[in-house]
Amino acid sequence: MAVSRRDWLRGSMMAAGLATTTGLDRTAGAGTTERVEIWPGGTGPGSEGAPLEQRMVARSHDPARPDRYMEGITRPFLTIYRPARPDGRALLIIPGGGYQRVVVDKEGGEVGPLLAARGFTCFVLTYRLPGEVPQHGPAVALQDAQRAMRVIRSQAGIFGIDGGAPGVMGFSAGGHVAAMLGTRHADTTYAAVDQADRLPARPARLALIYPVIGMGTSMAHRGSRDRLLGPSPTAAMVERWSADHQVTTDTPPVFLLHATDDQAVLPENSLAFHAACRRAGVPAELHLYPKGGHGFGHGDRIAADNPLRRWPDLFLEWQAPAG
Repeated sequence: MAVSRRDWLRGSMMAAGLATTTGLDRTAGAGTTERVEIWPGGTGPGSEGAPLEQRMVARSHDPARPDRYMEGITRPFLTIYRPARPDGRALLIIPGGGYQRVVVDKEGGEVGPLLAARGFTCFVLTYRLPGEVPQHGPAVALQDAQRAMRVIRSQAGIFGIDGGAPGVMGFSAGGHVAAMLGTRHADTTYAAVDQADRLPARPARLALIYPVIGMGTSMAHRGSRDRLLGPSPTAAMVERWSADHQVTTDTPPVFLLHATDDQAVLPENSLAFHAACRRAGVPAELHLYPKGGHGFGHGDRIAADNPLRRWPDLFLEWQAPAG
């Protein structure tokens, strides 16, 4: 049975209850709106009975620059930022956190309102983490990303968006989730649970911001790889979960952004994905900046004299339709 407006609003009420029980702050960021769990019943497949406590952790006591993360996630959800004047564009935003946590503020709760002010309806995904319990396994975040894209499409009429054209933006390890969604959107990673799962999970566009891409020793972010695949992955696992090795002609157009002084996630990750797109004939735009490090976020988190600060404008120019 298709998800109705009443079911969607009921999901919003369930998410509000989740916010109360886990300490989530509905005033976080600028313009937080609904929060909706993406799986029927709330708990994601394979997370039933997982001994986890879903909670928010604050790493900053500066109210002007919050820095929080989620862990213990078994009930993944979308936080929805609606523009005052929606223009039909939709964006699934996937924060990073090294597959150890999901960063809430600079790669989610701040980016959503920023792009909503430009007309996007933004859906920030809080996803399950592969290394938290054995049953989660490497596909769990991809499951949540596929399901999130299908749920967004199923509610296109309610949100006034073009259901055929939602894009995805991922940061760091969230960039790996986004890249996997862009390259392996057609993989069956979970059993269908409702009519929404008949819809495609392929994003129309793919924006990767300082992304984790490769799982090989030459470029892998070790923490992300170990939490995703374990400390001694097989060659087949490395191949399967290296996003640059999964690029095909069906991969959507790509926007890539990286700082060359990034010592945590090497810029070779973005270079490898760009090269794979060129080989496959996939349109790809790559921006490299000499300074910025890793996890630079946006706005005043970046030094005023660093041209990297303009990156959201570059994304918007890339996103804009030709003509």
